[in-house]
Amino acid sequence: MSDTQTLHAAFVRHVDAALDTLTVAGVLPAGLARGAVSVEPPRDPAHGDLATNAAMVLAKPAGTNPRALAEALSAELAKLPLVEGVSIAGPGFLNLRLSRAAWLAELAAIAALGDDYGRSSMGGGTTVNVEYVSANPTGPMHMGHCRGAVVGDALASLLEFAGHKVIREYYVNDAGAQVDVLARSVHLRYREALGEDVGEIPEGLYPGDYLMPLGAELAAEFGTLYTAAPEADWLILFRTRAVAAMLVMIRADLALLGIRHDVFASEAELQAAGKPAEAEAWLRAHDLVYDGALEAPKGKTPDDWEPVALPLFRSTKFGDDQDRPIRKSDGSWTYFGADLAYHFQKAQSADALVDIWGADHAGTVKRIKAAVAALTGGKTPFEVRLVQMVQLLRAGEPVKMSKRSGNFVTLADVVSEVGKDVVRFTMLTRKPEAQMDFDFAAVVEASKENPVFYVQYAHARICSTLRKGAAEGFAPDAAGASDLGAEELALVAFAGQFPRVVEAAAAAREPHRIAFFLGDLAAAFHSYWNLGNERPEKRFIVAQDARATGARLFLGKQIGQVLRNGLALLGVAAVEEM
Repeated sequence: MSDTQTLHAAFVRHVDAALDTLTVAGVLPAGLARGAVSVEPPRDPAHGDLATNAAMVLAKPAGTNPRALAEALSAELAKLPLVEGVSIAGPGFLNLRLSRAAWLAELAAIAALGDDYGRSSMGGGTTVNVEYVSANPTGPMHMGHCRGAVVGDALASLLEFAGHKVIREYYVNDAGAQVDVLARSVHLRYREALGEDVGEIPEGLYPGDYLMPLGAELAAEFGTLYTAAPEADWLILFRTRAVAAMLVMIRADLALLGIRHDVFASEAELQAAGKPAEAEAWLRAHDLVYDGALEAPKGKTPDDWEPVALPLFRSTKFGDDQDRPIRKSDGSWTYFGADLAYHFQKAQSADALVDIWGADHAGTVKRIKAAVAALTGGKTPFEVRLVQMVQLLRAGEPVKMSKRSGNFVTLADVVSEVGKDVVRFTMLTRKPEAQMDFDFAAVVEASKENPVFYVQYAHARICSTLRKGAAEGFAPDAAGASDLGAEELALVAFAGQFPRVVEAAAAAREPHRIAFFLGDLAAAFHSYWNLGNERPEKRFIVAQDARATGARLFLGKQIGQVLRNGLALLGVAAVEEM
């Protein structure tokens, strides 16, 4: 194992090399797929330091007994200098116990790799398009958008760290009825800015005060030109200006969370360019769209239902429960028809697609997956990650809505109150498909019950210790690390899981795994720290033992590095004091 090769990567290669040896020896047939082979810590640390399922997953395709294959593989792995013992568990799992030298080498690898510790080439440079947020451009970002925004942004960073190229994309729904409503709402504020008493905002329009500045801007530019003009004279102009203004606001709101997108794709431009028609033509040429009538909705009788011939996509051919219309009876595109073309466009420049959607869109997942499978011939992997809404609480009570926004709590207000880091980390402390409460009091509480505080405090505590050590004349000393004891090396072993966690989280498209790992690593560090309260000889700084102090400061510095790397993936600052 070289100074800059992580233990996880080294043992993945060691297992692969051992399987090569068994193949040459005729124990395994050539050409076996090894994609399902894993190397990871066993669930019970008492069983060893690393485990592999290689014998289990390869025995059947190799036509051999799992136990016999495990014994042959065990003999090969036992030859490795960093392996102290190999045991076979159950029908063929191998548990490896590693030497002290393995963990000392991992500690050195963390120091050598620094900010790149945990970085992987797993993605092989393949391009993944991650689409997230994609809120209607009708107002400022609110907390209903926040969780998906953070999950998508953290996933994009994670995939880049794992060796993918990433396109961060925002789909602007600027071709639907909601942007016409926006234009009418702005027109009302325009008239108001010119002195007209508009009274209560009519039902169906956007009531928030955030449209007043745009109304004033248009009033200054156009005067009374459009106050009494027919809607047809101003609708497109006001819609275009309103959408542009909302996107400026949206970008600014997202920037408060440290979120940026590479592409803002316009639905209106997509339709103007004829992309939905191109997709329809392609699908018809492949007999995947036909003209037919939808079945009557449940509860409708022949007397109150008139079937209409519509172009239908054969989504049942790809697992959907019914075929779906891509145009309405008036010839305009359905939302699905436009969305289908949009995903076809995205697939032209990416090897895989990931969409982050709100859970309220769950009903459309099957049909859009069917569309992508059809349009790409099944060659472009496509996943949809659903994100549940967040309930905002203040000391356990639901938070009142914002007057400025009209009917929601703005993201800007929340970030202003608790800070970017708290918002981002908190959004990743639960699986996205699980319900979440965001209590303003709890997320800023300085206790170990608050994962944001607990992780940042671990890093700040390490930084404080390093400063204190420097003030007393001590510096991190890699040379003394060879004297570290079992408790210290157990902490290294925990931190050493980070490269494996990165790859597993990227493969599963689950950035919350990084937050979970950081919480566990912080807990392990705090637990080790507390040893010094009971056993003074275990403190980081032992004035009468410069060698032990230097070694432990070196250890602390590397644990801090791993915490910092993980927090960077989540877009959270690693604070140096609290």
